[in-house]
Amino acid sequence: MTDAKPNPKTNSKMNGAESLVHTLLANGVDVCFTNPGTSEMHFVAALDHIPGMRSVLVLQEGVATGAADGYYRMKGTPASTLLHLGPGLANGLSNLHNAKKGGSGVVNIIGEHASAHIELDAPLTSDIEGIARPVSHWVHTSKSAQTVGADAAEAVQAAMVAPGQIASLILPSDTAWNDGGVAHDAIDLPVPKPFDHGQLDHAANALAGPETLLLLGGAALTERNLEIAGRIAAKTGCQLLAEWSNARLERGAGRVFVGRVPYPIDIALEVLKPFKRIVLIGARAPVGFFAYPGKPAILTRDGAEILTLADAGADLSAALNALCSATNSTETPPAHVVTADQPARPTGPINLDTLAAVIARAIPENAIVVDESVTTGRAFSPATKGAPRHTWLNNCGGSIGYGMPAAIGAAIACPERKVMCLTGDGSAMYTVQSLWSMARENLDITVLIFANRSYKILRGELTNVGVQNPGPRAIDMLSLDRPALDWVQMARSMGVEACSVSDCAALETALDDGLTRSGPTLIEVML
Repeated sequence: MTDAKPNPKTNSKMNGAESLVHTLLANGVDVCFTNPGTSEMHFVAALDHIPGMRSVLVLQEGVATGAADGYYRMKGTPASTLLHLGPGLANGLSNLHNAKKGGSGVVNIIGEHASAHIELDAPLTSDIEGIARPVSHWVHTSKSAQTVGADAAEAVQAAMVAPGQIASLILPSDTAWNDGGVAHDAIDLPVPKPFDHGQLDHAANALAGPETLLLLGGAALTERNLEIAGRIAAKTGCQLLAEWSNARLERGAGRVFVGRVPYPIDIALEVLKPFKRIVLIGARAPVGFFAYPGKPAILTRDGAEILTLADAGADLSAALNALCSATNSTETPPAHVVTADQPARPTGPINLDTLAAVIARAIPENAIVVDESVTTGRAFSPATKGAPRHTWLNNCGGSIGYGMPAAIGAAIACPERKVMCLTGDGSAMYTVQSLWSMARENLDITVLIFANRSYKILRGELTNVGVQNPGPRAIDMLSLDRPALDWVQMARSMGVEACSVSDCAALETALDDGLTRSGPTLIEVML
């Protein structure tokens, strides 16, 4: 697969781990989110004496994989993770699932026992390839120190296949410590596949009037591509929507606003009901997150014509430009451009509407907002659309515990930008160790914990799946108030400044303080 060339600086005394680090650096992978163990010590030693790689220690592997996801979304090139054997990889699977669904490129380096040790079935022996395969597009185990460099180059190349892929390279410890490593120079990066040119005229003809929808996802949601979509909408009269979960969405004043397909199934069905024809660019046909008794899993109306012009791995910019030309929209001013606007300053206790207004007023210019607030955040999109220009990241895989790790990756990828992380207390507890890494790296992240002291979304899901009048034991299994979580104490114990607020004025003050200071801040928002 790879056309990488051996590095002429190679010498016979280079071990496999050193060739791995040199190759990663030559291919632009210069950040490693790491939680190493014994099998990875030679890689750790190589990171120590070879300059150029930023190593970010995390206390749980789900933080490493989630941070790598957030890093790719903002940087556009992969970071690496360093994971300890099969159990370490298993700890990171949840956020690798999210990264895979989000189209993020990640290079996992996973330690393995030395080749001769595997047959002894030591306590940590496991089927690492079997664990990696469901969350990876590319899986490979290095066979010798001589092949590690070439394997690493191929892993980077696999991770860069559009829109981004998960590459898992398994490194037996003897391939790391043995001499004979061969570092490889930069590889040729893959280019996105062409969009479906045969569907172009059909797509252009399909978009005519308010009963037609252009549904966008992935790289179709850049500022430039949204402007093109806005021109198409203005010319054809079609509606614009994005998928519910988006890896990266550019928003704010002066940009084309695009709403999202709602998460609640009943609302989604109503929103999509009018559309007779839907053209997909970077998006999938809408389906429900879950199956519900007596409700459809396909969210579009019966008989709706759904046409895929370009899937997520295609050249979405080329597809939008071609569709713009085919609809004679190139000179049309774009529709749905947002003017600067912010809600009135709210007062009194915090509820979902006042919370959205305070956040909308606080978003700084060029901020990155990492959103894991499914129930609390349903009012955020309309309230924040006129805020200063910003980037919005969603959890694309639905596995909770994504928000704070992704914020770490985004902050490291874009140190000049403010990062706001919006997450529920239940979700945040999955990867609470993220706070320690934020403090250790002095990252410019303001975390809002929405403390409703329950798995709030699951309360609603009880009703959605047909459970009527749930009893106290069912409710207790979805509650986080026995004992109550104290986020201020937890944050401070890990070196993060923190406070708790319960009214709008206090939240506004805390946000202003957190977003103007350097380093991480946590705000517990009592709901």
